[in-house]
Amino acid sequence: MKKILIIGATSAIAEATAQRFAKEGASLYLLARNEERLTSLAADLKIRGASSAAYALLDVNDRVRYEEVLKEVVKTLGTIDVALVAHGTLGDQKACEDDVDRALLEFETNAVSTIALLTRLSNLFEKQHGGTIAVISSVAGDRGRPSNYVYGTAKAAITTFCEGLQARMFHSGVHVLIIKPGMVATPMTEGLSMPGFLVAEPDQIAADIVRAIEKKTDTLYTPWFWKYIMAGIIHLPSAVFKKENL
Repeated sequence: MKKILIIGATSAIAEATAQRFAKEGASLYLLARNEERLTSLAADLKIRGASSAAYALLDVNDRVRYEEVLKEVVKTLGTIDVALVAHGTLGDQKACEDDVDRALLEFETNAVSTIALLTRLSNLFEKQHGGTIAVISSVAGDRGRPSNYVYGTAKAAITTFCEGLQARMFHSGVHVLIIKPGMVATPMTEGLSMPGFLVAEPDQIAADIVRAIEKKTDTLYTPWFWKYIMAGIIHLPSAVFKKENL
């Protein structure tokens, strides 16, 4: 029976991933801000086959509570087989350009809180000498684009941090998975103009995540074709990149 911790559990991708683990009979511990949604999700996961589905409230920007919450997680689950860090916001780029405090809050939520959580989680997993830490970054972190460079900057920071963490945790037998989704149909992206043929459903992303955890993949582009799209974008000459305004 797998023991799974999910941070940001009420996000669309996290919820779809939790449902897949529930079908395997996993024991889950869910962390998020919205108690009503957590209660509903926990009940749903039990119906789907989860051995248990405990939960607690956590605002990721309240770093004072990390130690207390993670102690309770360990008390409930014991050894953690998988920790999925899936929280985040997709801020308004233009609003961030106009308001430095808003830009910094987006970076705090999408990068600083994740780095803080990963620092605590990595120490727990290091003591376990095993398990998987899976972290949702984004293709947006591969190159800064004018449409979302505040968000992309945060995700670039997460990717770089996790690359270093991979090398560090390798010596303790801990697998660190960097997840880079492309465009996904979620409440966070609702209303955005996105080309339909590139947009994936959360369950498709969840299936890729579960498979990557099993295969101990280092970096997952999901769906798969984003690896090649981003390779093209990364290698575009700067003069062309700025002109095309991608």
